[in-house]
Amino acid sequence: MVFSVAPDLILSNGPGTCIPLCFAGFIMRVLGLKKVQQVYVESICRVKHLSVSGSIMYRFADHVIVQWPSLQKLYPKTEYLGKLC
Repeated sequence: MVFSVAPDLILSNGPGTCIPLCFAGFIMRVLGLKKVQQVYVESICRVKHLSVSGSIMYRFADHVIVQWPSLQKLYPKTEYLGKLC
């Protein structure tokens, strides 16, 4: 699906089902087919540690957004934008 649509942006918010779609976007970039921007928004309920999906996307996403300043301190590549309600 990702290869046929060729999106400019993949915006995901946490469930593990987002990983295959994000991986497909990453493969498109590696193969030079298209630069797909990936933004991952961690769940507001994650206060002390990233979720499993967040830990994976921390390594591959262009932007990882957290909703608690304590997470941004633990994971310096994240971006704290406040609570996104």
